[in-house]
Amino acid sequence: MSTSLKLALAQTSPLLGDVAGNARRILASIDEARAAGAGLVVFPQLALSGRPPADLLFEDVLHARIATALDELRAASYGIAVLLGHPERVDGALYDTATLFAAGRVLAASRRRLLDDRGPCDEHRYFQPGAGPLPVQLDGLSLGIAVGGDVLDEDACRALRAAGAGLIVAAGGQPFVVGGQAATEAALAHNARAAGLPIALANLVGGQDELVHAGGSCLLDADGRLRLRTPAFAAALASIELERRAGRLAPLSGTVAAWPAQNAEVYQALVRAVRDYVAASGCTGVVLGLSGGIDSALVLAIAVDALGAQAVQAVMLPYRYTSAMSLEDAAAQAQAMGVDYRVLPIELLVGAARGLLEEAGIAPDAGTTAENLQARSRALLLMAFANQGGRMVLSTSNKSELAVGYTTLYGDMAGGFAPLKDCTKTRVYALARHRNSLGAVIPERVIARAPSAELRPDQQDSDSLPPYAVLDPILDALMLERRAPADIIAMGFEAAVVQRVLGLLRRAEHKRRQAPPGPRIGSRAFGSDWRQPLGSAYRDA
Repeated sequence: MSTSLKLALAQTSPLLGDVAGNARRILASIDEARAAGAGLVVFPQLALSGRPPADLLFEDVLHARIATALDELRAASYGIAVLLGHPERVDGALYDTATLFAAGRVLAASRRRLLDDRGPCDEHRYFQPGAGPLPVQLDGLSLGIAVGGDVLDEDACRALRAAGAGLIVAAGGQPFVVGGQAATEAALAHNARAAGLPIALANLVGGQDELVHAGGSCLLDADGRLRLRTPAFAAALASIELERRAGRLAPLSGTVAAWPAQNAEVYQALVRAVRDYVAASGCTGVVLGLSGGIDSALVLAIAVDALGAQAVQAVMLPYRYTSAMSLEDAAAQAQAMGVDYRVLPIELLVGAARGLLEEAGIAPDAGTTAENLQARSRALLLMAFANQGGRMVLSTSNKSELAVGYTTLYGDMAGGFAPLKDCTKTRVYALARHRNSLGAVIPERVIARAPSAELRPDQQDSDSLPPYAVLDPILDALMLERRAPADIIAMGFEAAVVQRVLGLLRRAEHKRRQAPPGPRIGSRAFGSDWRQPLGSAYRDA
C-alpha cells in the first residue's frame, strides 16, 4: 500500500458522437497520466460520447460503439486506475455513468442520481436516476465516486465520508454560465468542509450546439481550499500529489490557473463555441455581413479569433441609407483583422424587387416592407457567398433584438449560428471594449455611435425601442430572475415601458423559433431554456 496518490484530472473536449475518436484521445490522456506517475486519472461526464448526446442515445449503433470502446479502454488500465464518464444502457434503461477501471477490470460504476432538466440537456427524457455516489476500494483506499451534479449534494458527500471514503472524485460536466465557476467551487468547498474530505472534479471543455463547457477542473482540500484548477476553455491534463493520512488523503499544493474576469470568460466562451460549431458542421469557414455597426463588428472579431482570418469572409452590402462612416469603419476593421473583404451594393437587387412588387400592386416603400427588402436582399447575397465557398453564414442578431422582435425573418436573422444570441446589447458593448483591450480591432466610432440599422434616413434603434439601458435590465429581470411585472415596476421602471416590453417579447416568439442556434452563456437563454407557446391568449396583468 502506497503512502500517497498522484491524481490526474483529464479536461477533455470530446466530439459528439465520435466514439472511436474520443476513445483514442482518452487513451492518449491515460498514457500521458501514467507516464507522469499518476495512480488515478479522472475523466469528465459523458467523455466517451460527448455531451449532450440527445436523441443519439436512442441509437443502437452508438451503444455498440461505446461497449467496444469501453472494452478497449478497460484493457489499457494496467498501471493506472481510470474513472471515465459515459452513457450506459442496462436492460433498456439509460444511465449517466462513471466507471472505474483498474488492472484491466471494472471496479465500480456510479450512476448519476440527480438529473437536471434545466437548459438544453432535458435529462429525464433520456436517463433513469441511478443510485448516486458510492464508495469503492482502490489500493487500500476508499474512494467516493460521483457523476455530474451528484457531487454538489451535501448529503451524498457526507454519506461517502460515513462509508469510509478518504477522497471524493467526480466526472463533471457543468455547462458554462456567467459566474458559474465561482458558484461551483463555492458549492464544492462547502461540501468538502461538510464531509471533511477533499473533492476533485474533472470537467468537459468545448462547445456543442447551445452549450459551452468551460473546463475549470479543480480539487479542493478538506478545508475547502482550492488546491488545483485547470485553465478555462482549453483541454488540459493536470496532476497533484495527495498524501495518505489515517486512511484519508490530503492534497499538496498544485497549480491553480487564474480564472478570467466576466467579460473575458464570456468572450472566450463565444470564441470556443464558434470554433467548435463550425468544425463540427464541416464548413470551411464563415461569412458575415459587416455593416459598420457594433454587432457585426463584434461577431467579426469573435470569428477571426475562433477560426483565423483566412477562414473568415466579411461582406459590406450598402444601400442608399448606409452612411459614409459605416463604410469607412467596416473597411478599417476588415483591414485590421486581415479578412477577405468585399463591398457589394444592393441597390440593383432591391430595385428589382421593388419593381416586381409594384407590378403586383404592392407598395414597396410602405413601412417595414421597404426595410425588410433590404435585410432580405442582404441575406440572399450572404447565403450565395456561403454556398460558393462551403462556408457558414454567421447571424449578427443579439439577445435584445431577438427578445423584442427588432430583427428581420430571413434577413439579419439568417445564418447557421448566432454567436450573440444570448448577449444583450449592453453586453455586446462590454465585450467589444474587452476585445479592444486585447488589441484595438473595432473602430472606436463603432462603439461610440448611437446604434442604428440604417434602413431609413437618420434611423436609430431608440426610435423603435426603449433605450438599451432600460430594455436590457427589464429583459434580465424577466428571463434570468423570473420576476413578475409588478416586481419589475417596483424596481423603478415605468409601468408602460414594462408592459410594452412584455408585449413585444410575447409577440416575437414566432421569430425566435426560426432563429439559428447560438451559445448559451446565462442561466436562461432563448432556445431550449425558453419554451413559450407560439399562439396564446395569455396576457400579463
